[in-house]
Amino acid sequence: MNNAVLFQNVKDASLDLAMTDTDTINNIIHDVANALRTRSKEILEANAKDLARMEFSNPMYDRLMLTEERIQGIAGDTDNVATLGSPLGKILKHRMLPNGLELTRVSVPFGVIGIVYEARPNVTVDVFSLCLKSGNACILKGGKDADDSNRALVRIIKDVLRQHNINDHIIELMPPTHEATAELLHANGYVDLVIPRGSKRLIDFVRQEASVPVIETGAGVCHAYVDKEADTDKAARIINNAKTRRVSVCNALDCCIVHETRLNDLPQICAPLADSNVIIHADAQAMTALKGHYPDTLLIVATDEDYGTEYQAYAMAIKTVKSENEAIRHIRQYGSGHSECIITEDNEAADIFLRMVDAACVYHNAPTSFTDGAQFGLGAEIGISTQKLHARGPMALEEITTYKWIIRGNGQVRPK
Repeated sequence: MNNAVLFQNVKDASLDLAMTDTDTINNIIHDVANALRTRSKEILEANAKDLARMEFSNPMYDRLMLTEERIQGIAGDTDNVATLGSPLGKILKHRMLPNGLELTRVSVPFGVIGIVYEARPNVTVDVFSLCLKSGNACILKGGKDADDSNRALVRIIKDVLRQHNINDHIIELMPPTHEATAELLHANGYVDLVIPRGSKRLIDFVRQEASVPVIETGAGVCHAYVDKEADTDKAARIINNAKTRRVSVCNALDCCIVHETRLNDLPQICAPLADSNVIIHADAQAMTALKGHYPDTLLIVATDEDYGTEYQAYAMAIKTVKSENEAIRHIRQYGSGHSECIITEDNEAADIFLRMVDAACVYHNAPTSFTDGAQFGLGAEIGISTQKLHARGPMALEEITTYKWIIRGNGQVRPK
């Protein structure tokens, strides 16, 4: 299909979607979830083709891989979207002017949302369910690594849409080419918003190249600061969870900042990481503290390039600081505005950190791994916004709507 035709078809379908009632939308979402379960073999066969093209050692392998359990999880998340309240038609403001005009600000869909993403086939289903629930059509531009998986998922979704006599152009998957990406990013008049999900390189490219509006999501260079008043056991649990729960996700820990007075506790804090063979890029002071207590084969002297790196692997950096202010300055220099954490029993220090650190999500005594729409009680998410315009943090249903003003009058005219 010619991409100009594809764009027009999706735009037309988005107008049709505006007339679809909430019950029908919820039934479609439930039926998609059930189809994922009943057709899981088909999905896994497609995913196996993608996995065969990727080295197991690639940090993206885990993101790409689907299993029966993961498909069941995706289906469960999809079902959950259907149970959420509609974000549309909400009255956000209402007022009567002295001249009798009635003003109402109401939540509405964007229209057509484009998503550029990499080797995460679950994003295909998450995006569709969230866009449908919020009244948006979607154009997907996945990476070549997950193309077979994405096509199988879109095929299943389209089958369900046709069963409900719904225009199946409300979701389209573009070819996994650079040319297709460029066309999507310049689809002015067709696409209302583009959201990139993936590496910093991908996000930077989309931001710099796009002529349609962009909301940045995904890239996460996340820090945990072990304050001088930190509880050692809490620090060990928090840092281990933030680093090793899933290393390829954007909320995974990349750098532990430690107050110099806690260097003697660093071996205990890092001990659980050794069970996962986490490579530590340590500065000179941290290296001295860890030598003989942490496997030598997993210790590397840190360089300036290690700070500000999103590892997406079993690796992290350690930076020693003399004060909380120095920790905050380090985060300002190297952070990506995603998720940051302080571990301390000093509430005053925590309050300063929470106030001064500029990020979408800032934690006290909890790991950055909680940055997730479902964990926040928002349902599935379309991404974690790291910018400040429109939305920030987990982008769920409300964050992928905009609003319009509705004005009701009775013949009033504006004075000259």
